[in-house]
Amino acid sequence: MGLLRNESFDTGCRIEVEQSEEHFHAHVELDGNVPIGPGDRVCVHGAPISIPFGGSAVYERTATVERAGPLVRAWIKLASYFDLAELYEVSFTPRRLR
Repeated sequence: MGLLRNESFDTGCRIEVEQSEEHFHAHVELDGNVPIGPGDRVCVHGAPISIPFGGSAVYERTATVERAGPLVRAWIKLASYFDLAELYEVSFTPRRLR
């Protein structure tokens, strides 16, 4: 199983949520600026967050970080290359489109 998943650990996190005319976002920041790589998973624990329109809130929660193993990380990097390549499918023709 070491090739698929390496380690998992719990860490604190800060969740900033805003729902207004200017902003509609939810950002999660892990304590200690834990780096997240391709294939890693983050699960934030706690009840679902719901705020009224026009409101914003900040929550402190616990998150579990599950590191990807070398095989999963390589697969994600390869798959993302082909997903990115779809953006490059552009045709340049010398004639005008009708």
